[in-house]
Amino acid sequence: MKIALTGLHVKNPLQAYQFYTEVLGFIKRTYIPEANIAIVASPDEPDGTGLLLEPNDNPIAKAYQEGLCKAGLPALVLGTEDLERDYQRLKRCGVLFRKAPTKTEWGMEAIFEDTCGNLVQLHQVQ
Repeated sequence: MKIALTGLHVKNPLQAYQFYTEVLGFIKRTYIPEANIAIVASPDEPDGTGLLLEPNDNPIAKAYQEGLCKAGLPALVLGTEDLERDYQRLKRCGVLFRKAPTKTEWGMEAIFEDTCGNLVQLHQVQ
């Protein structure tokens, strides 16, 4: 078995779709406006795990998303081979970082806002 699709609740799926494709560089898989959902994938693994960007329009999803963000916990972890390069590129694109690249006992990390209500961790194994 493998993970085919995983979901991420967002405030606005269209805005998230644009951010994840235009800023982060994810591949556009599906956008279904009538269902208010979008699916993107990593350009490094276009046929790999899809990321379902779904609305937080139910009380449970909204409370969970807001609780994670308020606690400073990332809702998503993205791996990178070169954290400093990706950090600089995203900063040039106007991405708001909550935590600059920092060495941890498990590698390097940086945390940014995805403009859709989530914190995202960039992680590089050292």
